This record gives sequence, C-alpha cells and structure tokens, in this order.
Amino acid sequence: MDGDRGDRAPLLDLREVDETQVSVVGGKAAHLGVLSRIDGIRVPAGFCVTTAAFRRVMAQTPGIDERLDRLSRLSPEDREAIRTLSAEIRRSVEETAIPDDLAAAITGALPRFGEQAAYAVRSSATAEDTPTASFAGQQDTYLNVVGPEAILRHVSRCWASLFTERAVIYRLRNGIDHGAVQMAVVVQRMVFPDASGILFTADPVTGNRKVATVDASFGLGEALVSGLVNPDVYTVRDGEVVAGTVAAKQRAVAALPGGGTREVAVDRQRQEQPALTQAQVVRLVRLGRRIEAHFGRPQDIEWCLLDDDFQIVQSRPITTLFPIPAAADQENHVYLSVGHQQMMTDAMRPLGLSMWQLTAMAPMLEAGGRLFVDATRLLASPTSRAGFLTMAGKSDPLMRDALETLIDRGDFVPTLPDGGGPGGPTTGGKSTSTEIDPAVVTELIERSGASIAALRRDIATVAGPALFDFLLEAFQEHKRVLGDPLNIQAIMAGMEATWWLNDRLQEWLGEKNAADTLTLSAPGNVTSEMGLALLDVADVIRPYPEVVAFLQGVADNGVARDDVLDELPKVPGGAEARDAIEAYLDRYGMRCVGEIDITRPRWSERPGTLVPVLLDNIKLFEPGAARQRFEQGEQQARQKAQEVLTRLRALPDGEQKADETARMIDQVRAFTGYREYPKYDIISRYFIYKQALLAEAERLVRAGVLAETDDVFYLTFQEFHEVARSHRVDHELVRQRREAFRSYQALTPPRVLTSDGETITGAYRRDDVPAGALAGVPVSAGTVEGRARVILDMAQADLEAGDILVTAHTDPSWTPLFVGIAGLVTEVGGSMTHGAVIAREYGLPAVVSVLDATRLIRDGQRIRVHGSDGYVEILP
Repeated sequence: MDGDRGDRAPLLDLREVDETQVSVVGGKAAHLGVLSRIDGIRVPAGFCVTTAAFRRVMAQTPGIDERLDRLSRLSPEDREAIRTLSAEIRRSVEETAIPDDLAAAITGALPRFGEQAAYAVRSSATAEDTPTASFAGQQDTYLNVVGPEAILRHVSRCWASLFTERAVIYRLRNGIDHGAVQMAVVVQRMVFPDASGILFTADPVTGNRKVATVDASFGLGEALVSGLVNPDVYTVRDGEVVAGTVAAKQRAVAALPGGGTREVAVDRQRQEQPALTQAQVVRLVRLGRRIEAHFGRPQDIEWCLLDDDFQIVQSRPITTLFPIPAAADQENHVYLSVGHQQMMTDAMRPLGLSMWQLTAMAPMLEAGGRLFVDATRLLASPTSRAGFLTMAGKSDPLMRDALETLIDRGDFVPTLPDGGGPGGPTTGGKSTSTEIDPAVVTELIERSGASIAALRRDIATVAGPALFDFLLEAFQEHKRVLGDPLNIQAIMAGMEATWWLNDRLQEWLGEKNAADTLTLSAPGNVTSEMGLALLDVADVIRPYPEVVAFLQGVADNGVARDDVLDELPKVPGGAEARDAIEAYLDRYGMRCVGEIDITRPRWSERPGTLVPVLLDNIKLFEPGAARQRFEQGEQQARQKAQEVLTRLRALPDGEQKADETARMIDQVRAFTGYREYPKYDIISRYFIYKQALLAEAERLVRAGVLAETDDVFYLTFQEFHEVARSHRVDHELVRQRREAFRSYQALTPPRVLTSDGETITGAYRRDDVPAGALAGVPVSAGTVEGRARVILDMAQADLEAGDILVTAHTDPSWTPLFVGIAGLVTEVGGSMTHGAVIAREYGLPAVVSVLDATRLIRDGQRIRVHGSDGYVEILP
C-alpha cells in the first residue's frame, strides 16, 4: 500500500480509512473501513483506489469539462438528453487509459490478497452513503472479477458509472453538482456465500427503531437486490423473532469459475427451506445493533453468510426515516405534528424553528426540520384524553384516528392518574361562556394594534446583543396577547357557535353543514378581506395595458422579481399600479407561503410573488368584483338565516329553537371573522422581528463575521445571539445545517410519531364514499365539478374560470388564489383551519385532509368535489 495517507495517495488499505476520509475514499469505503474496526464485525479484506486516481483519469478524459457543464444545465425531466450525454461521458471515461504507474499500483496490490483470487470491484462515490443521501444503487458494483486486467477494466467501469443515467438524474433532482462528486473504487476479496441479504435495523415501513427486519436468500445478494427472488423475511424485536415468512426461492445468483455471475435454479427440495435459522437471524440483528450503535443511527446493512459466519459487505444510513424528537428519558412518548395544525408541513430552518418555539403557547420539540408537541400526558390521563381526542378530531380526523389506533393497542401509551399534568399541548377547551359580547372583538383588535405599534417603535432603538435581550422581552408580550383569556374566548365563541349550528340544524332539520352558508362574507375577517383587496388592486391596474404587459413579462420570466415595484413607474400607469400594490403591502406585506417560518421571504420582500395572482384577477374578474362578491355572500347568508328560522318555527318547540338558533347565528357572524386575527397579529410581529434580525445580520456581514446574510437562518435564535455578542461564528456548523435542511425537505412529516420512531397513519373508517373516490373532511358545503389545478407554489398559479385548486396545504397567504377558484382540495387541514374558514366565507365547496391528493389527482384532470359529504371523485 502507498504510505501517503493524503489526498494524493492512489491506494489505501480498507483498514486504514475512516469517516474523516470520505473525500478521499468515498462513502462506501469509509463505512467499510470503520466497520472493519468494530469489535466482532467481519469485513472482506481489500483496498481502495482513491479519488486522487479518479481525478487523474478525469483530467485526461477528452472534453469532460464541457460535457459536465452541458449536463448540469439539463432538466431532470429531459431523460433523452440525459441518456445520450451521460452515455458519451461514460464511454469517454472507460476509453481513457489508466496511467501506467497507477495501473502498476493497483495490480501490485493484488498479491497481498491473492493475485488470482476473485474480487468484488465496487463504486464508492464521495456523496454516497452519507446521513442525508444514500445514493443506493446509483453507481455500479461488479462481482467475481478475476485477474489483473479484468480488475483494471472494471475499475474504469466504476469510474464511468458516476455518470449512469439514474445517478445523473438523482444528482439533478437533489441539487448536487456533478463536478463536486468524485469516485473512489473498492477492490475486495470475493465472498461466495451460502446465503445473503439485507438487514434494516429499523422497520423501513413504519420507522419503528425497536424493530429490525431481515431479508434473506440463497447465494449472492444480487438475486435479492435485482428482484429475481422473493426473500425470506423476518421481523425481530427485543432479541426475538416475532414474525417470519419463508419464501419459495426458485432462483439464485452464483459465481462462474472464470469470473462473472449467472442465474441458477435452486434445487426443488431446498427451495422452501429457510436461508437462515432463527438463531442466525437473532445473531445477525445483534451484529446490526452493534453497527447501528457505532454510527449512531439506523442502518441498511448488506451481509453474507459463509460457514455460519456473517460478513458485512456494506452499511449505509437509512435516509428515509423521519427523525425522532430528543427526549430526556427512556419513557414512551407520543408526538403530534405542529405543521398539520398550522397548515405548513414543509421543513423549517433553525432560526424559524427556534423563533416559533420561543413564541408558542406550548412546549415544542424539533425533529426533521419540523415541530412537534408531546401529547403523552394528555393521552395517558382518562379525563383529559376524551376531551383531547374530541378536539383533535374536529381539527384533523386522521390525527384522531392515528391516536386511537395507538391507544387501542394498549401497549404503548401509559395510564396516569386523572389530571394529566403539565408537558402537553393545550386542548383549547370550552370558553367559560358560550355567548360573549361582540364588542370584545373591537377591543381585542385595538389592543393588538397598540401593542404592535409599540413593538415597531421600541425595536428601532436597539441593536447588537441588546436587540436579542429586547426580543426575549417582546416574546413575553407576544405570548401575553395570544394567551389573553378574552382572546381565547373570542376565538372559541365563533368555533363553538359553528359546531352548535351544524349539530343542532342537522338534528332538527336534517341539514348538513348549515353553518357553511351562514358564515358567508362574515365581517371582520382579515384573511378573507386580504383576498378581496387584491381584486381592488387588479381594478386599478386593469385600465393600463402597458402595466398588464409588463407584469405578464415578469410572470413569464418565472422569477418573483424583487425590483418589480421600482420598475413599474417606467411604464404608463405604472405609478398608479405601484401605489396600489404598496398600499396593499402596507397592510398585508408581512404574509407569505409558509409564514410561520420567519426565514421565508415575505410579500414585501418579494412583491413579484403576487404578480401571477394579480394577472389572474385581471383576467377572470370584472371591475368592482370584490364588493359584489362580498355583498352577494352577505345576501346568501341572510336568506339562509331566514329560511332556517322559518323552518324551525314550524317544529315542536319551534319558537324556542328559532330563538336559540338566531342567537347562535349572531354569535357566528360576530366572531367567525376574528378566528383569523390572532394569526395576523403573530405574523405582523414576526415581520418586525425579522427586519430587526436581518439588519443585525447585515451589520455582521459588513464586519466580516458572516459570509452571507442568510447564514443566520441556519442558526437558532440563541446561537445568533451569541454570534452578535462574540463576533465569532462556526461556518462549518452553518454548512452542515444547510445540508441537513436540504435533506429534511425531502421528508414527509407524520401526523403522529412515537419515541420508538414509528409513524402512525390515520385512516377514514367510512362506508359512504363511492368506490374509487378520495375520502377527506367536508369543510365547505356544495358540489362543484371542474378542472383540477395541482399547484404546489402559489407563484406558479395560472387559473381559468371554474378551476379547482388542489394543493398540499394552505395557510392565509393562499387566500388571494381563493377568489379565482371554484373549489378546494388539500392534503392537510380540518374544519376550523384557515383554508376551511376562508372557503366557507367565499362559498367554495372544499374537502381537506385528502391523503396524497397532489399525487393521486393529476393537473388538468376533471374532478368533482363533494364539499358536504367529504370526498372527491376523479372523472373520466
């Protein structure tokens, strides 16, 4: 072996390498090197041809830089272009001669392991088998390679496999620079096993970290990986096989005497024999737990069994598992997703997470870039459990079902004395009085406005470390305003009146979701007003064709331009348009998609985000549409109230029922609008906090402390405070946080997660949904049929009259789109979440909490939304 352990060493023995040398030997080799030094773990001996050798060969490959540049500009969807160009690159790399001294070093290493022995020649990329990206199956492995010439040829093939079509597409989709990834090659003594397979040290389906699964088949593992056979499958928990299935293994992959492999038939008498004994399965899992403990996270392990001796040929992290919130004890915990309550299940950056934690009314834990609350105590107490499940069901029926599924098992949620104790989320129980004076709404809004004005005034006087001390005090005022008992009463008054009306009117009149019509155009809803106000902005712009053309150019460019307001006055009518937009932003510019994450760009920071919606409003509506729509909703609500009261009076005890209902209609009209105001208060404060924090970040950039302003987004509030105090920042930590955030974006957060790592998925247990229809929660009455517009980014909206919006989740920032659609379908939500409230106020049939709606419904398909019954039909 070459004694130089630096970047220029062409070869390193596997026993010489570790995790610190990924850039030299790649992820696979680094893991194998570490594995070889874990007590009790056997790894086939071998060496690694390092990335230094790869760089030499790439430097000699004709036209490689120009081809990589072309490759980087391709879309991952352009499969034909990728296929053609990647094949060219692979051919060029394979045809580039290995330098004589490097070839001599590789062949000269073989006698140490057996020159005429058989080897596995395996790719080991520098971005492979990392905690955030496994790259499983992206590059090539060659088995049973015999002889020096064959080994050299297959080393070249491994280098070239960095540019397989699947590897290129994987990098393009994950934002990984082709030139930044390099290839090392592992050359290992070949193992000819009796059995082989895969061990997952956590259940790859449920995520349960206490459950291991083993797949096993006869011969080489290629039979299993390639799908040639159905393997034996074993489930192991607490050192015991708790489930096992032995498959009929008719085929296997075996080594050929002269090199290479082939499929062979398994002897009929042996086909249904288990590949492993149960004792061997338990022993293998024990080895896997040792490996998992060393790496500190669940592993996907490839193993071989030869003469009752297990050898490990690969171990990589399982990157698809959702992380578990950290706990201070070993007790069972049940975590609920905050994002499913806040209508924002996207990953958040560290500053956004910590700011929400500091300003939230309940303790929150972080995992996978998302926030969770620990509901264990509320579920453990019989008294608090019933009320909590009721509230969970009103908010998100799937979450309730998931919780009930877990409770019904009887083996996870502990039983505590009544009272529950602290440590869980509030249930948002009933207010002390069902009916309160509507005048409190005006009082609460005035208090909020005064508090926000004081915050804006006082924050301007502080900077540096003093800013963070000021903000910690401001957070207490933030929570005081939100936690004001009068605020809670006002919120609950509208919700309780809605529930009362729906329950009683269905009981008395047989009418579903009557409150949906009774809340149309409810006054004082700052979110629904925001959508209508953008129609008024469209009215200002519509008479100026040059302005419309300019905005269309911005939209066609596909970029939410930050300079749109500066450029507008250069076209006729642009000054008027700018003034109208700025007036809108003065009231609503603190909003944005994913607004609970303070790091997200606000509309005031990126006004071009609103351009597509403005253009749709100009195209779809006539002047005066905002007032007309609001008045039409008011009229429908009045007519519905009169109809309901008339029908009630005809019933036994009709006058009493009508009087009670009339009071509740007054309550729902008075308080439903206020349901949206507290979120407006929060986001208004968030924008003030953000502006002050960004000003501090800019000062640190000018002082040379930070490289970029948005570096602070990858620090917690507390860490940012320390940087402002010390003028020192850990740039490597910022880099790692950026990489982790990118990986978290690919994860789907569960509604319910246990401390074992198990994700519990709820289900709709209904028999009233037609075959093939998608079940959900009915939140706004009516039925509508139209074209589905699957939109994941509000800035990409392009609507036609009658379109139905299908998206993952909607927070208040999506409201401007609601004025131009005929119906709504979302994957997340409940009857009282923002999208449901606004859909009712606008009279849009809506079904929410439809699992995988954006995947199962294709953009452009015709669908029928049953907003009263809670399902969506996909039409032929």
